[in-house]
Amino acid sequence: MPPPLTLYLAAPRGFCAGVDRAIKIVEMAIEKWGAPVYVRHEIVHNKFVVDGLRAKGAVFVEELDDCPDDRPVIFSAHGVPKAVPAEAARREMVYVDATCPLVSKVHIEAERHHQNGLQMVMIGHAGHPETLGTMGQLQEGEVLLVETVADVANIAPRDPGKLAFITQTTLSVDDTADIVAALKARFPAIVGPHKEDICYATTNRQEAVKAIAPKIDALLVIGAPNSSNSKRLVEVGRAAGCGYAQLVQRATDIDWRALGAATAVGVTAGASAPEVLVNEVIDAFRARFDVTLERVETARENVEFKVPRVLRESA
Repeated sequence: MPPPLTLYLAAPRGFCAGVDRAIKIVEMAIEKWGAPVYVRHEIVHNKFVVDGLRAKGAVFVEELDDCPDDRPVIFSAHGVPKAVPAEAARREMVYVDATCPLVSKVHIEAERHHQNGLQMVMIGHAGHPETLGTMGQLQEGEVLLVETVADVANIAPRDPGKLAFITQTTLSVDDTADIVAALKARFPAIVGPHKEDICYATTNRQEAVKAIAPKIDALLVIGAPNSSNSKRLVEVGRAAGCGYAQLVQRATDIDWRALGAATAVGVTAGASAPEVLVNEVIDAFRARFDVTLERVETARENVEFKVPRVLRESA
């Protein structure tokens, strides 16, 4: 008889409204214009999702230079620097912007602060597409990047009295709070966002992990290694006292030996991981254990973002 094991399933988990919208945009674009439709950068950070869209006719490229002029191009949910749509317009390309509306909110915020004469400090991860897209809304030098509390001491703003801060939407809420505190301590006049930049989905998924952490021996986060919000969930689990936390893309990635004699395991999924992969992981546990499934819900989400009008019209 298989050994007993309790699986604590975090809720909310998986797809957020921005990811859902971005995937829908690619599918509707293929339906409207036929294949191929080009997508600049992975539409969302998940191999399973990207492979599924590729099979339907999406071609994923890193730069606009890799796209022909005569096929539609879609910009990923992470957002793009201003220069990208400007270049697409110059080439008279058909393009659809799938930037998450919550990322666009940060872009608008940065623009507004800039118009008010403030230099920007961005809390984010260097090289991440969202960070590159947000920093690319303004001229070079107008946005200073900090990744850690230590970075705060090293930035050299033009005028310490004329600063505002913005954040990447997929960061750890707790880590960001420490960086914000350091910024306010060094620059007391710094202006913060009107409303929290870290998105509702990131916050909700982190809170759900904190709720299950005391009940479990191990945590599995389903998500991609290049997914910022998924990696943050692993860190949040560890910080909340979870002795073992692993990021897995699929059930085949589970390190069963590392789970050892665990009798209670938590399962969650990053905002770009589909529910089908969660079910795959649950089935893998059921093949080895006598599983009791416990759902731990900390919030309910009913957010929905509309797709761009050009696609709604075709529908």
